[in-house]
Amino acid sequence: MVTVNDKFAEGLREALADRATALEGGDPPPLSLGEARAAQLPEAAIAAAAAGALGVPYVESLNGAVASPEFISTVPIAFARRHALLGLAGENGGLSLALCDPGTWPQAQGLAKLLGKRLHPLFAPRAEVVRAINAAYQTQNGRAQQAIEELGRAGQDDRAAAGGGAEDLLDVASRAPVIKLVNLILFEAVKQRASDVRIQPYEDRLVVRFRVDGILRDMFQPPKALQDEIVSRIKVMGHMNIAERRLAQDGRATVEVGDRVADLRIATLPTSFGERVVLRLLDKSLRLYELGELGMPPAVLGHFKHLVHQDHGMILVTGPTGSGKTTTLYAALQEVNSQEMNIITLEDPIEYRLDGISQTQVSDKKGMTFASGLRHVVRQDPDVIMVGEVRDPETAHMAIQSALTGHLVFSTLHTNDASGAMARMLDLGVEPYLLTSSLLAVLAQRLVRRVCPECKEDYRPVAGDLARWGVADPGALPPRLVRGKGCNACMGTGYVERVGIFELLAVDEAAREMVLQRAKASTIKAAAVRRGMLTLRADGIAKAAAGVTTMDEVARVTGRDEF
Repeated sequence: MVTVNDKFAEGLREALADRATALEGGDPPPLSLGEARAAQLPEAAIAAAAAGALGVPYVESLNGAVASPEFISTVPIAFARRHALLGLAGENGGLSLALCDPGTWPQAQGLAKLLGKRLHPLFAPRAEVVRAINAAYQTQNGRAQQAIEELGRAGQDDRAAAGGGAEDLLDVASRAPVIKLVNLILFEAVKQRASDVRIQPYEDRLVVRFRVDGILRDMFQPPKALQDEIVSRIKVMGHMNIAERRLAQDGRATVEVGDRVADLRIATLPTSFGERVVLRLLDKSLRLYELGELGMPPAVLGHFKHLVHQDHGMILVTGPTGSGKTTTLYAALQEVNSQEMNIITLEDPIEYRLDGISQTQVSDKKGMTFASGLRHVVRQDPDVIMVGEVRDPETAHMAIQSALTGHLVFSTLHTNDASGAMARMLDLGVEPYLLTSSLLAVLAQRLVRRVCPECKEDYRPVAGDLARWGVADPGALPPRLVRGKGCNACMGTGYVERVGIFELLAVDEAAREMVLQRAKASTIKAAAVRRGMLTLRADGIAKAAAGVTTMDEVARVTGRDEF
């Protein structure tokens, strides 16, 4: 009796021999797959030959294929990746199994027995199978809440174990319960595009909160008894001292979610009910934006592009933490980046790698501050310098001197609007004549949430809306606006993702005169508005009128401005 393995081996022998003869015009290779690969036969060719030998389908792409939920819930991702096997939803209760290597046939048969399904194999290139595996396991929902419920029922008190290298958040099958829980929480955070995760202890409960699109949401409530174990596990990931609970600590870690990599910046703080933890997530797989994709009005975009191509001077980007300043600076650097330009950055931390640009990590512990680093950078013959933040008088003076000596300098400040940046630089001890000689422009920005396109609806604002927004003149708003009703796509919030609103203050002759006279920021702003400057709130209203965002969002992020 000939088994399927015998038929497989015999067919593969013939297919490989024919393939090698066609490719090399020589003797057929030996039977073993290792020797076949040594003959430099492509993996895709071996998979196609195996499919032909067995008389089973071969597909070049698994786009649109639906993974079997039973396979995903039963087979750990580590096993699926190691053997490049993925179960697909089959017909008549069978199991379609995608594989790329005929050497994994025994594992495929074992999975069929484990799942109690008839095996319907199909072959595909390894890259396609691995990509489909990563995509399939990332679609799992609610596993963090399920793990919390299981831990609560079992009363687990497991200690966090040490780990090394980048943690794979999808590989939770063999993990200790607390490690599994932390991985699943971080997995949910990455899936929901959270920028921060907070582990916040209270007297009688522990709450996990996500910041998504700038708004905090309560997500999970793990058992209070697991608080120390959860914090210890996170400390282990960040290479922090798990025995020190009385002092604040900082740490960093790298995690993987399928084919995506995210960096974590971890900060702990002792409180009266235990240690509080905040994790900042930087998803390395997110693409960098170009200036034209940030949401700048056409006039602002054109003027800003002109400014970033100047030979020397300083351009400041201002706004609170999380307002997208770094994203704008990266977009500006990409705008000017070329083989003819020498661009160097000083960052804390380096959030994304920019091709063709020298990026330097600032570290106060090692004595590399923005100011000291800037001294060394100017000796590297740069054309463009990006300083992550002007924090102190020394950095301010060094940045100004760099701009005056023939360099184009980009940096950020924490001020409410564009005119406030000038007052802030004067407060840091910069002389007015130096500031007016070096500063080209200040760009203030905020991020507002976009209305969900799936549940967007028109509505006419009423008197209560106008009062909530602080609008005295209804004529300042369009008669009809948009809002999101809330749906599954936006998790009931009515919003998906964010877009920038901008205020660009170009330093012209009139602004220079006011700075030399040390005029108030409000005076400088009023004069700029009279000369045509678009304020943050005016840009927000324009985006609300265009159906991009809502007036509630505009009022939320520009509360200090006036209509």
